[in-house]
Amino acid sequence: MTLDASWTPEEDLALALRLADVADEISLERFRAGDLRVDTKPDRTHVTDADLAVERALRAIIEAERPGDGILGEEYGTEGSTERQWILDPIDGTANFLRGVPNWATLISLAENGVPRVGVASAPAFQKRWYAAPGAGAWLVEGSAEPRRLRVSGVRSIEDASLSFQSIGQWRDAGYLPQLLTLAETVWRDRAYGDMWSYGLLAEGLVDIVAEFDVKEYDIAPFVAIITEAGGRFTAIDGTDTIAGRSALATNGLLHNQVLDIVTK
Repeated sequence: MTLDASWTPEEDLALALRLADVADEISLERFRAGDLRVDTKPDRTHVTDADLAVERALRAIIEAERPGDGILGEEYGTEGSTERQWILDPIDGTANFLRGVPNWATLISLAENGVPRVGVASAPAFQKRWYAAPGAGAWLVEGSAEPRRLRVSGVRSIEDASLSFQSIGQWRDAGYLPQLLTLAETVWRDRAYGDMWSYGLLAEGLVDIVAEFDVKEYDIAPFVAIITEAGGRFTAIDGTDTIAGRSALATNGLLHNQVLDIVTK
């Protein structure tokens, strides 16, 4: 099977944005709902009725409008081709969502042969949406404002950089705690903003380095497209260009090799 050339990146982005509209409507209605249903999955992570409803709705639209494309979703798995594959995280930050914390988003990406090309991250509780498509740049919409083009920071020295590292536990469990401590002691500022927000801040030029472990493709795929189009670089923690490495290192590009020198020792 070959890639379907009948769809342009602009058309795929338009569909991704429509999917985000549908997701926002469903998720916001359930956010902080008194009757929100929360279950525990076999991996001991949580899933809510909103996660399931969002992914079902998005899959139905993709199957109707892009019947030849594959789908990888956090809740319902993989089906169809991986040459053109929609990657979905219905609610990234479910733990935040179920506690009423607004740091969560629906993540939507179209990957071609494993490389994310189109990306949308919609965070309706923040009234923010980041998106990108090949050659079109990366953009942010906040509330009712006009879209604003994004550019990563121009920080060149790691001593002047702002780092978001997700959590100490992630790095400890991956066996990289010494590298995290060295990195945190080297940069200007370290914080754990967490989940999708760290990557959004990086694309906006407000954070310079984001690194984490224990991530799946659907946790990071749209931000590969968004950060790349914003002028940054996104790899696994060892510098490999893959979204399947179960780790992520995103930077403004200027700092990438400096960070790799620390975390790969």
